[in-house]
Amino acid sequence: MANEKAMESTASPACGWDQAVFRCGRCGAERTVTTEADYLQAVGVHGDAHAVWGRLNPIERDGIASILRTILAASDLAAELLALADRQSAGGEDR
Repeated sequence: MANEKAMESTASPACGWDQAVFRCGRCGAERTVTTEADYLQAVGVHGDAHAVWGRLNPIERDGIASILRTILAASDLAAELLALADRQSAGGEDR
C-alpha cells in the first residue's frame, strides 16, 4: 500500500491539451483544432486569407467568392479545372 502511494505521488500529470480555439481579432472567426500543428496551420492560413482579401477590390472579392463557392461545392470540378489550367499552360488548345 505504501508503495502504491509512492507511485501515485511521483506519477507525472498528463501534459498537453486536447483542443485549442483560435479567435481572429479582425473578423471574429473561430477555429477549433486538436493538435498544435493544426493550430499553427489554422492561424497561418487565416492570416494568409486576410492578406489576399485585403489586396482585392470589391469586384474581385465578389468574383473570387462566387468562384470559390462553385468550386468548393464540387471537388471533382476543382480537379478538372486545375487539370484544364495545366493543359492550357502547357500550350494545349481550348477545345
